[in-house]
Amino acid sequence: MLKTIGFMLSFALISNLAVASDIKLPIPDKTSKTTLIQALENRHSDHAFSDKDIDDKTLSSILWAAYGVNRADGKRTIPTAKNAKDLSVYVFNKKGVFLYDADENVLKEVSNENYLNLFNKQDYMKTVPVVLVYTGSQNDYAVMHAGSAYQNVELYTAANNMASIVRGFFDREKVSEVLNLSEGDRVIISQAIGWKE
Repeated sequence: MLKTIGFMLSFALISNLAVASDIKLPIPDKTSKTTLIQALENRHSDHAFSDKDIDDKTLSSILWAAYGVNRADGKRTIPTAKNAKDLSVYVFNKKGVFLYDADENVLKEVSNENYLNLFNKQDYMKTVPVVLVYTGSQNDYAVMHAGSAYQNVELYTAANNMASIVRGFFDREKVSEVLNLSEGDRVIISQAIGWKE
């Protein structure tokens, strides 16, 4: 009996520690003084990033733009074929690696290790504070959904004087290992995000 109680207490403690590493994000800021036309005009791929961290409020807004819930029925900020929710958005930063849970607006910890070095194949990447990685199923829709999501982020960063660039030049195999993807899922593309230098 005492062993059972001890096991249950140990399990509860471990469970609480695991949950404590998840990050509840602030409510995204959905206001902007920039028009869509201005954001389109300002959008470009950046190759110079400040090493300043992205605060949780800004990160929440970026992730909401990428793949957030924008309706009471749970549908997203991007169009999805047949309402397929076959896209996942991962955040790589100095704190670790996290899966964005749009329904709860939470970052679920995948790892507490900093894996940003997996994306440092070009010098300008050494100061990037956040890399988003888009993953999805093997069907063609996931690629289309990733494109919609990263375009939303490009427009968000353009509207908020931030830097971003979509990148395919990284080791997908190592990133897949870190993410421990389910069979049938794959890494599609990455996106570096930060403040302008």
